[in-house]
Amino acid sequence: MNEIDSYVIVIVMTVFLVVGLISGYYLRKILAEGRLGAAEEEAKRILDEAGKEVEAQKKEILLEAKEEIHRNRQDAEKEIRDRRRELDRIERRILQKEEMLDRKSENMEKKEQGLSDKEKVIEKTQQDLQMILTQQLKELERLSGLSSEEAKELLLYNVEQQIRQETAVMIKSLEAEAKEEADKKAKNILSLAIQKCAADVVSETTVSVVALPNDEMKGRIIGREGRNIRTFETLTGVDLIIDDTPEAVILSSFDPIRREVARVALDNLVSDGRIHPARIEEMVEKAQKEIEQELREVGEQAAFEVGVHGLHPELIRLLGRLKYRTSYGQNVLKHSIEVAHLAGVMAAELDVDVMLAKRAGLLHDIGKAVDHEVQGPHVEIGVDLAKKYRESKDVVHAIAAHHGDVDPESVEAVLVQASDAVSASRPGARRETLEAYIKRLEKLEALADSFVGVDRSFAIQAGREVRIIVKPDEIDDLASIKLARDIAQKVEQDLDYPGQIKVVVIRETRSVEFAK
Repeated sequence: MNEIDSYVIVIVMTVFLVVGLISGYYLRKILAEGRLGAAEEEAKRILDEAGKEVEAQKKEILLEAKEEIHRNRQDAEKEIRDRRRELDRIERRILQKEEMLDRKSENMEKKEQGLSDKEKVIEKTQQDLQMILTQQLKELERLSGLSSEEAKELLLYNVEQQIRQETAVMIKSLEAEAKEEADKKAKNILSLAIQKCAADVVSETTVSVVALPNDEMKGRIIGREGRNIRTFETLTGVDLIIDDTPEAVILSSFDPIRREVARVALDNLVSDGRIHPARIEEMVEKAQKEIEQELREVGEQAAFEVGVHGLHPELIRLLGRLKYRTSYGQNVLKHSIEVAHLAGVMAAELDVDVMLAKRAGLLHDIGKAVDHEVQGPHVEIGVDLAKKYRESKDVVHAIAAHHGDVDPESVEAVLVQASDAVSASRPGARRETLEAYIKRLEKLEALADSFVGVDRSFAIQAGREVRIIVKPDEIDDLASIKLARDIAQKVEQDLDYPGQIKVVVIRETRSVEFAK
């Protein structure tokens, strides 16, 4: 009974479950169909509203387009009206100009007619004048007895002679004024340049004296069997002279750099006290390095003092070597700096290239830095060095021309030549021994006396001028000019001298009579 009831209950529950599921399915289907219908109606409503909105926008866009077309049409019509007004105005102006041209054309025709009439009157007048001139010319020929061609030639000849005379007088006057003005200007420029430049001059010789603390040091310098002095002389290339001079030895050499290296090395050896071949070699090498560094510093200082930049390092070193080079007792480096300053001042006064003049003046004697080592005159050596280290053509030319070996082709070259002469010839710049000085004066006077017609000659101004008195009955004024030139050329060929020598020839005629 219980099992049957259980089956019945299960069946009944199953039936109820199936019926519930079927009822739920149909219920959900009905609800879904209802929702679908509502959605379709909503979509249809949205589509209707969208269509209405699109139609409204379409109408609005068409309306705006019509308004824009209307505005463009109005603007175009306005522009056309403006252009028509402008064309009308231009047309009126053209018509007015045409009327003015017509009036001017009529006036021109009237003027041409008037000119034509005047030309006829002028032609008639000219004919009358020509007739009168012909008659007058015939009358003048009859009265003077000369033809017209002869009178013309005579008149032209007289005028030509007068013009030549006046021109000669004018040229002579202008030449005198120009020479006077040029001399005055040159003196002013030179005096100004010399006044602005004040360079020190150092006189040196071919020997150097090294002080010793005592005479016993001389024996240590000589060394056992002379090995120290031989080593020193071999390494330095100078002669070490040990004599009776108390507490001093002498270094002798024509090479100033070697002499300076030897002096520094010997000073260091004396201060150190240890003198033997190995120590001598060490000190000489150290002194060479010190001198080499000093040369570069001195060269750089010289270039900086003058204001010259961009020099090759080797030229800087060679400038430093000039510190230990002298010419007639004048320090060549100081001389080069002085020449650079003088040339720069004169170039500024003449308004030419100041830097070129300074550069050429500083380097003009650069060949003297190595003339102990290289064969040839210092001018050629300097030209080769300047070309080697890529100096400009103007600088090379100024170096080549500073002693007159070649003719100067630029103002700067002339200024370097003049500055070199001023620096070398100014009082106290160079010195000579008394014997050499007297010999040079005697040679100068003897050279002048060797010419025919010379009565007496006198060397004055420290040998920078020679005055020659000639015999007036043998030498006339023209011959005296030639004699001065010949003597100057002979001096240039036969004598060595610093600067320049002025040759003055004096011819004097005196007539003496006594009244009794």
